Order: sequence, then structure tokens, then C-alpha cells
Amino acid sequence: MTQAPRADDRLIVAMDVPNAVAGLQLADQLGDAVSFYKIGLGMLTGGGLGLANELKQERGKRIFLDMKLFDIGATVENAVRGLAQFDLDFLTVHGDPYVVRAAKEGTAGKDLKILAVTILTSLDRQDLDTALIKEGAVQDLVLERAGNALAAGADGVIASPQEAALIRALPEAQGKLIVTPGVRPTGAALGDQKRVATPANAIADGADHIVVGRPIWQAQDPRGAAEAILTELRSI
Repeated sequence: MTQAPRADDRLIVAMDVPNAVAGLQLADQLGDAVSFYKIGLGMLTGGGLGLANELKQERGKRIFLDMKLFDIGATVENAVRGLAQFDLDFLTVHGDPYVVRAAKEGTAGKDLKILAVTILTSLDRQDLDTALIKEGAVQDLVLERAGNALAAGADGVIASPQEAALIRALPEAQGKLIVTPGVRPTGAALGDQKRVATPANAIADGADHIVVGRPIWQAQDPRGAAEAILTELRSI
């Protein structure tokens, strides 16, 4: 495996592009400025697992596979066991305790970190009402789900940057990872995100990694956009 030059892995670039070919083109543009990539469900039928393997094994990048797995325990365990063979770094599952426990069983003997999804950063209270989710402030529900998932054995959680500091303060969060999507550089369009923060604010509030997609890959100069975010992170 060719080792990529060391970069600041607090920045995870979301490869929300159509297929693996576009993903490799983006990786070429970003070069050694970026060491960590997120490959999500939307890329799965476009060669996402092959892209993940090439970036990991041939280019020495870290890989966050964002599948948000949710099913009966046995199915989750088997799916995670299959994915763990690719030697990837992070994998998301829904934060229901039984799902987390099954996923951890599937990682046995591997270094794959299981990250639990609390409440998607594209959702607000009105969305939760429509989905018949129990009453309560979004922030309170995120904290409850995060605590339950971490107690069930999750290696970390996915949460809005607006909840990062509160999650970091939970006793269950000691030594655990917090990864925040919904991060937008100052002046960037919000897109479908509703609970957002700037990169520096997210890290300052307790996040270990931030996930940024469109503000980088839609930029005229993706590498320049990524380097601007990294400069902001180094200023903290």
C-alpha cells in the first residue's frame, strides 16, 4: 500500500458524487491535502465499495463508510462482518442499542469503529412529528440517543455540531468519537442541512472530525476550498 502524506484528518470530505470515477477525479484534485473520505449510501451502486478499497489500499487514505445500517440484529451483524473485511475506519449504524450491539459483534477482531446516528442533521422537530417520533426538543432526544448508543458499546456518535458540546459532556462520551456533518464554512449555502456550524466552531465544541461535502466538491477549486477549511481548523 502506498502511504499518503500525513494530512489533518479532522476534516473528512464527503464524496457525494455520482460514481467511483468522479470520486477518483475528486481525490486527484484534492491530492495530499485530504487524508479522510466519507463514502455514503448514494455511492453504493456507483462503485462505492470499490472506491473505498482503492482509496484505502492504494492511496493510504482513511475511509468512513456511511451506510446508516438498520435491521434486525443478526442481519446487521452479518453486514458489518462483511464490511469489516475491507479494513475501513468508520461505519455508521442507527443508534438503537440493539443495532449498536449487533454491529460491534460484527467487528470482532477488526479495527472498524462503529458510529451511531442520533438524529439526522437534516431533520427538525416538525420532521420528527411527521415521523411519529416521541415528543421533546431535538437536542434532548439527541442526547438521550447518544447516551444510549454509547452505553451499548458504540465507538462514537454522529451528531449535529450544535449538540457536540453537550454530548461531549456526557459521562458515556469519555474517550469516544464525535463526528459532525452539517458543517458549512462561513458564507456557504446550507443545502438540506438545518442544524449547522462552522468548522472551527464544531471542533471547539467537542467534535473530533467534521464532514464537509458540497462546499468542497462543488467549488471551482476543490483543493483550495479544502485548504481554507484546514487553515481555519489550525487557527483554533
